[in-house]
Amino acid sequence: MTAASQSSAGTAPAFSEAELAGIESQHPNGLSTQEVVALFAAHGERLSEATFRKYVQLGLLPRSVRVGRKGKHRGSQGLYPSAIVRQIELIRGLMAQGYTIVDIQREFVGVRTEIDALARQLSQVLVTLDGALRGQAGESTDEILGRALIDARQTADALVEKLRAIEQRLAMRARMARAAV
Repeated sequence: MTAASQSSAGTAPAFSEAELAGIESQHPNGLSTQEVVALFAAHGERLSEATFRKYVQLGLLPRSVRVGRKGKHRGSQGLYPSAIVRQIELIRGLMAQGYTIVDIQREFVGVRTEIDALARQLSQVLVTLDGALRGQAGESTDEILGRALIDARQTADALVEKLRAIEQRLAMRARMARAAV
């Protein structure tokens, strides 16, 4: 559900579509829990770390990826995909419309989270393959492999787009069935 469709359903989103896109482009490696909470606080929206963790535990949000920090003995930090702000907006909008956590888990977020995880994994694989291809510069197969990698990227993008379209149609069907009751 987009920010615009949330507002038409009676729930004013905290972030505009432009703000969400900006957050996603400014944080391509992800956001920490504290950064997500701070973003909501900056918009006058309350989101506690406990609520955030609960959403993760319930499977409404993806788990973090541990990323090492630069510097000696700095440990690692959990980062969530920057699209998590968009997912929290969706969850809040659905809850404001009367959906329960169970409804949201079953009908909306589970599949979307899995599709987003697939998109991130495909992207990482393609980045790794691109890095390997660049490391083999000068070989005669570079042009062929380069074209194959471009084709794989287009295929991956098309797959993710189709899966998201299917998920959106299923979600819309569930909303319509719920509205008819």
